[in-house]
Amino acid sequence: MSFSAKPRMMNSQLSGIVPVILAVAFLVAILVFSGRAQGAEMIIRGPQVSKEFLLGRFDPSRHPDFVEVALTHGNKRGMFLQRETYKAFLSMAEEGKKNGVKLTVISATRTFGHQKGIWEAKWKKQPAKLNETDRAIGVLRFTSMPGTSRHHWGTDIDLNSLENDYFQKAEGQRLYGWLSARAKEFGFCQPYNPKGPERPYGYEEEKWHWSYLPLAKLYLSQYAKRISLQDLKGFAGSNTAVSLDLIERYVLGINNDCR
Repeated sequence: MSFSAKPRMMNSQLSGIVPVILAVAFLVAILVFSGRAQGAEMIIRGPQVSKEFLLGRFDPSRHPDFVEVALTHGNKRGMFLQRETYKAFLSMAEEGKKNGVKLTVISATRTFGHQKGIWEAKWKKQPAKLNETDRAIGVLRFTSMPGTSRHHWGTDIDLNSLENDYFQKAEGQRLYGWLSARAKEFGFCQPYNPKGPERPYGYEEEKWHWSYLPLAKLYLSQYAKRISLQDLKGFAGSNTAVSLDLIERYVLGINNDCR
């Protein structure tokens, strides 16, 4: 065999091998993606919800059960909800539109990191003279510690405004009146109603915050069973979670109708 014939043979052999290699790589990629997707689904669909999911330590933008809120129903890009939650919201929004009520999502799923940013920004604004417990209590009026927010689950939405003043005006009163009367038909509930004998502790009332119960009830139950105060760490003031009995008083301190 001449020297010049060897490269031709090698090229011929390689041309036969390359398609096989590419086909194998393609199959491996499919299997890996499928495995990841199935694993991700198990995070929120299995008999035991993963602690990572409950604590918000995942990326909703890459999760197969999450979809982005369209700008036609949200005030910004990059907001995600569980597919089932979003479908229920769209039905509710359509019914609201028929009744002259426009529902706009202004906050949806928040990761642990997102919530940490919100929490620590408010933590820094608390008076420096306060001890850590009092600083935490101040922030906790309207803001959850990272790892404890219902917004981690893709089941909860904030609608139209985060300002109580909005709900004192005609538009806000109409919106809240409609939601109070009709939201339950679509599976939604206001977890933070006014505090009183039936809800003596927890966050202040949030008329803008609505939770999709068919999923949220499952996650709340799993959270109570599987998450401990020791799991709440990695942010300013996390050491106050124990003394404040945070899970019992805040995570579980909700409207009884939302349990």
